[in-house]
Amino acid sequence: MTSNTRVVVIGAGLAGVRLARRLGELGTPALLVGEEEHRPYNRVLLAEVLAGRYAPEVIALPAPAGHRRARVTGIDRAARRLRCADGSLIAYGTLVLATGSNPVLPPLRGLFGPGHRLPEGVHAFRTMDDCLGLSGAVRPGVRAVVVGGGLLGVSAARALAVRGAQVVLAQQAERLMERQLDPDASGLVLRHLTDLGVEVHTECRVRDVTCAGGAVRSVELADGYALDADLVVLACGVRPRTGLAERAGLAVRGGVLVDDELRTSDPHIHAVGDCARHDGTFYGLATPALEQAEALAALLAGDAGARYTGTRSLTRLTLTGTGSPFDLAAFGEPEARPGDDVVRLADATRGTYRKVVVRDDRLVGGVLVGELGTVGALARAWEGAEPLPSSGPLLHLLTNDGGSR
Repeated sequence: MTSNTRVVVIGAGLAGVRLARRLGELGTPALLVGEEEHRPYNRVLLAEVLAGRYAPEVIALPAPAGHRRARVTGIDRAARRLRCADGSLIAYGTLVLATGSNPVLPPLRGLFGPGHRLPEGVHAFRTMDDCLGLSGAVRPGVRAVVVGGGLLGVSAARALAVRGAQVVLAQQAERLMERQLDPDASGLVLRHLTDLGVEVHTECRVRDVTCAGGAVRSVELADGYALDADLVVLACGVRPRTGLAERAGLAVRGGVLVDDELRTSDPHIHAVGDCARHDGTFYGLATPALEQAEALAALLAGDAGARYTGTRSLTRLTLTGTGSPFDLAAFGEPEARPGDDVVRLADATRGTYRKVVVRDDRLVGGVLVGELGTVGALARAWEGAEPLPSSGPLLHLLTNDGGSR
């Protein structure tokens, strides 16, 4: 394949690896360029590595045939080539940005030391290096503060607690995982973490990180209350990694803007995964990234009709630890609007909770906690967006094991 036709993918995360592998299967080999020293891996499972459930090699992804380790520093769109940190150049015919996202680092006093580096003991939780750094520092009795109570923060707090750390989770919102869960389901997550020994503070804002000798010593909340800390984990969300695209002059608005062909403002450059913004939406989840990779692979391999029209994604989380696993799933709009029909089934003894929201005879959202056998049927009804049957559909959907996903 000549440089004029070669497909080059920047980013060896889930989206980039899936795209490169699928292109190879379709007879259009691609060069995958990634900057991490580790083999490509499934970022979704980093919390399981931190918890000690999986070794790092277990979550490795099958690498495509063409994989090169390099840090791309610039895109020369006129010459269609990439500049790398080691001075080398990589020519491309079609370029795909799968650069992912960066962790959001909150503007806390004392957070950054000389050279804009995080103090010893303060970690983001986004990469394998972050995970291995935390794994090397955690030990029974270590005092850990997790900042952020979304999906990532809850997963990190659970993993650290399983490893024997004394964990405090500080969440600025009024409840855990407020973007995905309703208050009842969020309360069950809180109970699970509390049973593991995690101390949870909601509606509190972290203001300051105090260090001594270059290492973290405490975290101060906005009300002046100080939490002693040997470790601090920053789980405050992510933002699209768009630096390369911006420096190259591509259209960026929060994420790299793409159309239904996942094409950027340059017809020779596409974008997929966390860095992309499609139809006004930045997903930041695995399922949309993989679906985008599949659609773009088909298009680049010659299927002129292939398009990506959006993803109706479902959030799944399994929290393992002492006792039985804690499973939950959430999709769509879990909070009802006036006029919506809502059905809830709860069993406090078994710790299970199921709720669906129906609007105009269509399933628009739901939350399930524990015993997720019904999630497959519910997800299919939601994804299809078809009118529900008129005879007793809600209880049937909530109680019928239609096959888990």
